[in-house]
Amino acid sequence: MEHKNVTIYDIAREAGVSPATVSRVLNSSANVSSDKRQKIEQLMRKYNFNPNALARGLTETRRKVIGLLAADVRNTFYADLYVNCEIAAAARGYSIMLMNTFGRLDLEKQALTKLMEQRVDGIIHLGGAADDVETDKSFVKLLKKLPPKMPYVTTGKFDGVDCYQVQIDAAEAIDLLMAHLAEYGNHRIALIGGRYNVVSSKAKYDQFIKSMDRYGFVDEEVYLENWGTYSIQGGEETMDALFEKCEQNGIPLPEAVIAINDSTAAGAIRSIYQHHLRIPQDIAIVSYDNIFLSEIMEPRLTSIDYDFAAFGEKLVDTVIEALDQDPAEKKRLVHPSLVVRGSSLCKRDAAS
Repeated sequence: MEHKNVTIYDIAREAGVSPATVSRVLNSSANVSSDKRQKIEQLMRKYNFNPNALARGLTETRRKVIGLLAADVRNTFYADLYVNCEIAAAARGYSIMLMNTFGRLDLEKQALTKLMEQRVDGIIHLGGAADDVETDKSFVKLLKKLPPKMPYVTTGKFDGVDCYQVQIDAAEAIDLLMAHLAEYGNHRIALIGGRYNVVSSKAKYDQFIKSMDRYGFVDEEVYLENWGTYSIQGGEETMDALFEKCEQNGIPLPEAVIAINDSTAAGAIRSIYQHHLRIPQDIAIVSYDNIFLSEIMEPRLTSIDYDFAAFGEKLVDTVIEALDQDPAEKKRLVHPSLVVRGSSLCKRDAAS
C-alpha cells in the first residue's frame, strides 16, 4: 500500500474493522476496544496517516457547523448580518464557519469547495454571486455538486438550482420610502447608486418606476438613471454627476433622493453640502440598511431597517429546519420597517 494513497477505508480494511470504528479512534471515542484501537493506531503510525476533516466527521450525523459565504464583511451590512447569524446559530447549538470572498467569483468558488470538503451541515450565502441578475453558469455547475442533505440558503437567487431563499421584501421597502416622501410633498425623486446587474438594486429601481404614477412622482430620466456603486465615494460621485446632468439638461434639482444604501447616502450628503444646499430643506435624503452611519450623519438619516436579528434567525432556522426535514419554506421574506429621522422631515409647498 503506497503511503500517499492511504485513506480511512484502507486503514479499516487492513485492521479488519469498519471505517466508522477508525473514525471513532480519530475522534478519541471511548467506544472502541483496546485491541482494535491499538491495531488502528499502529497502522496510522506505519503509514504516517494524516486524516482529513471528512474522516473525523464520519461518526457524527451532524457537525453542528453552518458554513457562511459573505461577499465582504468589511461592508457593514454583511458584518451585521453575519454577527446575527452567529448569535442565532449559537443559541441553537451550532457554530458558523465564515468564508469572506471579497466580492470575487473565484474566491467564492474556492470557499464553496472548501465548505463541501469540510462537510458543514448547511451553507448560507450572503451577496456575491447570489446577487447576480444573470446567474453565473460555472457557479451553478459547482452548486449542483452539493451533497443532497446539505441545504443551501441564499439572500439572493441561483437560477437552475433548488436552494432556499431568505430575501428582503424589496417592493415593500421602496413603497415605504415612496409613501413617506409623498406624505411630505416631494414629487421630484431621484434614485442613486447600486448596479443594474445586482438583483436587489434592480428590484428597487423596477418597483420605483412601476409605482411612480401611484404617488404622483415626476417621470424624468435624469432622476432614474443614476447607477453607481455602494460606497461613500461612489455616492458622492454619483450625486455630483446628477447635479451636472440636471444643469446640462435644464432639469430642476430633485426635491428628494433615495440612496441605494447608507454608505451611498453619506457620500450624497457630502456632495449636497459641497453644492451649498441644505438637508432636508433643499433636498431630502432617505436610504436603506439603517447601519450605524444613519445615526451619526448630520442630519440623522431616514433609513429602511431590516431587523438584522430576525434576519439572521430566519437564515439559520431555514438551514436547521431543512436538516430536520421539517417543511422549510423555499422562499421567506424579511419585512422591512422605516426609521424616520431628520434627513427627510421637511414639508414641501404644493406649488414647489
